[in-house]
Amino acid sequence: MKLTKDGVTAAKGFWAASTAAGIKYTGRDDMALIVSSVPCKAAGVFTKNVVKAAPVVYDQNVVAKGQATAIVVNSGIANACTGVNGLMACEATAEKAGAALGIDPGQVLVASTGVIGMPLNMDKVKAGIDQLVKDLADEKENNGAESLEGGHKAAKAIMTTDTHPKEVAVEFEVGGKKAVLGGMCKGSGMIHPNLGTMLCFLTTDVSIDQKLLQEALLDNVQETFNMVSVDRDTSTNDSVLLLANGQAGNPTITEKNEDYKTFSEALHQAALTLCKMIAGDGEGATALLQMDVVGAKTHQQAKVIAKSVITSNLVKTAIAGHDANWGRIICAMGYSGEDFDPALVDLFFESKAGKIQILKNGTALAYSEEEATRILSETEITCKADLHLGSEKATAWGCDLTKQYVSINADYRS
Repeated sequence: MKLTKDGVTAAKGFWAASTAAGIKYTGRDDMALIVSSVPCKAAGVFTKNVVKAAPVVYDQNVVAKGQATAIVVNSGIANACTGVNGLMACEATAEKAGAALGIDPGQVLVASTGVIGMPLNMDKVKAGIDQLVKDLADEKENNGAESLEGGHKAAKAIMTTDTHPKEVAVEFEVGGKKAVLGGMCKGSGMIHPNLGTMLCFLTTDVSIDQKLLQEALLDNVQETFNMVSVDRDTSTNDSVLLLANGQAGNPTITEKNEDYKTFSEALHQAALTLCKMIAGDGEGATALLQMDVVGAKTHQQAKVIAKSVITSNLVKTAIAGHDANWGRIICAMGYSGEDFDPALVDLFFESKAGKIQILKNGTALAYSEEEATRILSETEITCKADLHLGSEKATAWGCDLTKQYVSINADYRS
C-alpha cells in the first residue's frame, strides 16, 4: 500500500476540471467538476446538523439510489437556508451538467461551500458548467496527460479559507489487480464533523458492492473525520462522497473478505491523511494537535476523552502559547462525561523536538518547562494520556487557537 499526492483523478477512469465562475470570488477558480468514464457505485455520509444545506438534502436522495457519475462543486456560497429555491438550484445544476456531459442528470451529485443564506446565481453556475465540460474535453484530447493536473486544480477550486489544497491517493492491490483510491477535501473553519465532514470527495477504480461501499465509508468516517475538530461548529454542508467505477478489473467485492479488508485499509489511510490535513490547516492555526488516549476501558471511552481535549479552547490556546499547561488537559478529560481515576493518569508531550512526561499517577513531575516549550513549539504536537484502565485506545486531531481565527471569522462575510 503506497500513499501519493496524486488526488481525486488518480484512479482509472476519473477526470476533473475547474473554472472561475465568479460565484463569489474574483481572480480564482471557484467551481470544480469530477466525472467518471462510466457510472459508479455511490456512497455518502452527511452532516447531522438539523439545518441541512440544499446540496446535502439533494445528494442524500441521489446516494440512496446507489449510483452516480459526476460531482459538481462550487465554493463561496453554501446554498444553505435558501428554501425551495436552493433545492431548485441543485436540480438545475444537475440538469445542466447532465445535458452538457450526456449523462443521466439523476446521476449528478452537487456540493457547495461558503457563506450561509446567500442564493446561487444560476446564470454563473450554468456558464461555469459549460466551461468545465469544455475544459474536460480538452483534457481528454491530450490522452489523459492532464488528468492529474485537472485533479490538482479542482482541489484548489473548492477551497474557502483553506491555506492550501488537500489531496491524497493510495495505491494497493485487490483480487490480483492494481487499484487506486484518491481524494480531495476542503475544510479550515466550521469544523466539528458529526457523521460526515466538511467537503470530501473520494474516488476509486475498485469494483465493490454498493452496500459494502457505504458500510466501509461509514465505518471509516467514525475513526477519522469524526475525530477532527477545529472550532466545535458542525457545518450545514458536511458531506463525504465516494464513487467506485470498477475500472481496476478486480473481481467484484461482495463480502467482507480479504479484498474488503484491503480496500477498507486503503480508505482508512486516505481519510486519515485528509483529516489530519484539515486539522492542521484550521483557521489561523500554527500547529496540529494529536490527542492519543490509551489504556482505556472501552474504545468509546477513549474516543470521548480524546475529542474532549482537542475541543477545549483552553487547551488550544495553551498550545498556541507553547505552554505545557497540563491542568487544562486533565480538566478537559474530567468533564468529558467518561469515568476514570485521575490518580492513575500519565501524561506525555511529544514532537520532532523530543518527548517529555509531565504527569505520573495524576501528579506533576519535576519536568523542564524550557524543554516542554521547545517540544510544543513544533508544527505537529502529540499529547498522550494513559488511563491505566484497560487496553483500548483512540486518537483525535485538532489545532491551536490563535488571534487569527477571530480575525478570519470576524471578517468572513465582508
